Amino acid sequence: MSAGDAMVVIGGGQSGARAVQVLREGGWEGAITLIADEAAQPYERPPLSKAVLLGERTPEQGAIHREAFYREQGVDLRSGCAVSAIDCAAHTATLANGETLAYRRLLIATGAEPRRMSVPGADLAGVHVLRNAGDALAIAGELGPGRRIAVVGAGFIGLEVAASAVQRGCEVVVLEAAPRALMRAVPAEVAQCLVDLHRERGVDVRFDVQVKRFEGEGRVNAVVPGDGTVVPCDAVVVGIGVSPRVALAQEAGLAIDNGIAVDPMLRTSDPDIYAAGDVCSFVHPLYGRRIRLECWRNAEDQARVAALNMLGHDEAHSAVPWFWSDQYDMTIQIAGLPAFGSTRAVRATGTASKVFFAFDEAGVLVGASGVGQTGEIARDVRIAQELIARRARIEPERLADSATKLKSLLAAGAH
Repeated sequence: MSAGDAMVVIGGGQSGARAVQVLREGGWEGAITLIADEAAQPYERPPLSKAVLLGERTPEQGAIHREAFYREQGVDLRSGCAVSAIDCAAHTATLANGETLAYRRLLIATGAEPRRMSVPGADLAGVHVLRNAGDALAIAGELGPGRRIAVVGAGFIGLEVAASAVQRGCEVVVLEAAPRALMRAVPAEVAQCLVDLHRERGVDVRFDVQVKRFEGEGRVNAVVPGDGTVVPCDAVVVGIGVSPRVALAQEAGLAIDNGIAVDPMLRTSDPDIYAAGDVCSFVHPLYGRRIRLECWRNAEDQARVAALNMLGHDEAHSAVPWFWSDQYDMTIQIAGLPAFGSTRAVRATGTASKVFFAFDEAGVLVGASGVGQTGEIARDVRIAQELIARRARIEPERLADSATKLKSLLAAGAH
């Protein structure tokens, strides 16, 4: 085996850690190197905004693989290590310490990083973002009874942090620049369900608010919106979205289009380099447009497809997107991409649970959003996911009728 007979994976998140597993399970017997910029072994990120903030688990308890996995599978895990350059022509990746690794095929799974605010005071102590374990532990240290927490951004991260903070006894205000929550993620009706839930729990949720600056002497003690009002706080969590970490790929000359541009097999513009997870954009066959997804399930699905194709398979990524969020005692499950359609049917699935169905202009089901108790929405969202995969055309009235068993629509080959 030559030095070039190696698989190199850059990124120790969900996609990177799962990809090395699939490479071994797929029969690769050569060298595998997994390069992770965090010192800890790869871990699950969804608990960071929930269980970790609540003190119910540690980041280490969310490890993707057990500690012995990398040794037993012969994976060279380089924790706390960064890649400084990729040389496509030479098939090498150069580490920050100057070491050069040759590869047969390379996977870039560098994920995304939180957008930071550029307003005055954004660098004050007590102003946080949430992406990794260190961020979560720092934010958890800010939470406690009577503490005043300002959350900038009413996306999923912001709302999950708000829910966790309230459960820890904090007073919480959420400031969102847009006219409503979750503008690009869910229909307005679903977003309103969540906002109502937060307000019932005492969260002060405000929209159309532009933050102009943070104030404090060395440490933040107030947020000042554009209208000049002052929002006193003990800490701030900024959740205004993320940007794909494409610098390494861009410097290597790979095509970039809202992330690293990949084909249906998750190949980049270099046939021996693949990308997966939050960092890449791809044309989804169901929607016919280039998209980039930032969710756990997509990272898992793309890791498997990319790893198999690195081994010589020819599998296209076509999984229907699926996402979930837990806030208080409520779960949100989303199948497909509701933002690519409009809500035309609402199905009651329990005393306080509903599923909202979105259709495109041609009457094709493109998304389903369930809000409520897991046991009351999960089954219908799962069936909706299959209907979306089939590009089903169904009368909205049938979906809204709780007497209609969704499984019967599958059996009938709904169209």
